[in-house]
Amino acid sequence: MNWFHPHALQRRAQVTGYVVAGIVGILAVAFFRVQILRSDRYRLQSDENRLRAIPLTSPRGLIVDRNGVVLADNVPGYSVSLLVSSPESLMAETRRIAPIAGLKQSDFDIIAARYRRAPFDPVVIMRDAPFDVVSALEERRITMPGLIVETEPKRHYPFADTTAHLVGYVGEVTESELQRTAYPGVRPGMLVGREGLERVYDAELRGDDGVRFIEVDALGRTIRAGVGTRLQPRQGDTLRTTLDVELQRFVAELFPEGARGGVVALEPESGAILALYSSPSYDPNLLVEGLEDETWKAIIRSQDRPLFDRAIQGRYPPASPFKLALAAMALKRGIVTMDSHMPIPCRGGMQYGNRYFRCWKQDGHGDLSLREAIQHSCDVYFYQLGLQLGLENLLHDGIELGFARRTGVDLPGEVTPFFPTSTSYYDRTYGPRGWTRAVTLNLAIGQGENDQSLIGMVEFYAALANRDGVAVRPHLVESNDGAGAVRRIGLDRTLLAGLREALLAVVDSGTAQGARIAKLAIAGKTGTAQNPHGRDHGWFIGFAPAESPEIVVGAIVEFAEHGSAVAPLVTSIIARHLLGPEARNYRYRLIMPSDSAPEPEVIIPERNGNADSTDAANRNR
Repeated sequence: MNWFHPHALQRRAQVTGYVVAGIVGILAVAFFRVQILRSDRYRLQSDENRLRAIPLTSPRGLIVDRNGVVLADNVPGYSVSLLVSSPESLMAETRRIAPIAGLKQSDFDIIAARYRRAPFDPVVIMRDAPFDVVSALEERRITMPGLIVETEPKRHYPFADTTAHLVGYVGEVTESELQRTAYPGVRPGMLVGREGLERVYDAELRGDDGVRFIEVDALGRTIRAGVGTRLQPRQGDTLRTTLDVELQRFVAELFPEGARGGVVALEPESGAILALYSSPSYDPNLLVEGLEDETWKAIIRSQDRPLFDRAIQGRYPPASPFKLALAAMALKRGIVTMDSHMPIPCRGGMQYGNRYFRCWKQDGHGDLSLREAIQHSCDVYFYQLGLQLGLENLLHDGIELGFARRTGVDLPGEVTPFFPTSTSYYDRTYGPRGWTRAVTLNLAIGQGENDQSLIGMVEFYAALANRDGVAVRPHLVESNDGAGAVRRIGLDRTLLAGLREALLAVVDSGTAQGARIAKLAIAGKTGTAQNPHGRDHGWFIGFAPAESPEIVVGAIVEFAEHGSAVAPLVTSIIARHLLGPEARNYRYRLIMPSDSAPEPEVIIPERNGNADSTDAANRNR
């Protein structure tokens, strides 16, 4: 075939033309799809490459007390961030900022971790930056194209250590929390609730972040700010609590300086918490601002454990306040009446087997009724009542009364009380032959294998205070879920009235008569909890007015030596709530023993060896 023949040349020209036309057609179709059909998509991609979204932190919702007094607020602050294209750029820019902002090597590690979590977002370099640092950086903005300085709301707690354990504080979400979705909907770098109400109601308080856009070049450097549509942040919901902050301040002021312990005050009928205080406390504002590593380590290693909420996380032997639970069990089973006497009168102690169990009053109380035994906190009476009730019944009824479960208060970290569920506990712990029925005597007076939280005991006394013998869940925020009856005494109103009369006699002429207030009918019970680490702890739980209670207050003071020393603290708080400013005439102050407390670990008593090793009730009044 002759390739140069005129017909061959014409055929080749036609084929080439078809090929070129096909290519042009394909390109035309492609251009049509890109330019017409998918123009919005590619325009968006272009904008995404050109524009960077900068989150605008939403202010957290306010936390207020029952009267609207602000407990957690937001104040203006500044955050410094960098928008960079690589880890190398981040470190280079951070080193330039470090002398101005006072950054340390540990800060570099934190900043690098933030970048790894979200490399395309602005990396927070400094939160709550001082104004002089912000000013110095703004002067150098032209040489730092990736610098972003934003106004950011800063959490502030006006009452500081007075409400610290209640309100809690906020902190930056950690990488592990993000991985396990501990805070759903949270992005890296966000602040979340760490303790207290801030933690429990974090989702409601957090709000919704806004967004603004900046224009960047191909290297990720800022060209222009304020581009595109700006979405304003939405502040979180305001959280109204049941707390009376004036009463809370009174409690904090009155609590013995340097002492460890807690106070819980609530309305018995509704379960609304009026005050909840733990000592020692801490200033949550310092934690929001950020502490030096050494300062933080000093706090968490302190023997006083200021971050530990003794009102809901401490477990203590309930001591004599538990005698009311034993009395309720025996009355419910018909074993005794309020006027019943025991076979053996109190002469300072009682022999059981080969051991002698003492009463706190060495010369004895004599022959008492149940009403009088409560009034004078006679151990010998309750030893015998415990034996008549029987260990199995005591354990069963204790579980029924709620002494092995949490109250469900809306605060994080509430401890589960310790109370044996059956005699099999003793077999497992000490061996079938390692214990005797003498454990019943310890349990009968609130010692031995029994550790309760302060808030749990206050809830029990709220049930005693109510005419129907029922208590609802203690709470700080009103809620429709979980607010029903949680503890029932199970006695008729006549028997409950008898117990309240006995508790009234405790304050009028019994072990707490030194705390009596003339204008108020206060019912309550003292308690002295044995402490294997040093001086005994003091309890008092009371309510008033006794005939129609409006407030229940319980206090535990570590190393106070006896409960009668704690009673004036509680009755003063009750007087402040019921009498208002007039209560200034009844401001007792607990004076702690002069020598320092020996050991910090007093929350859970030791249980080594035989179950009968504790000498029940030496000073248990």
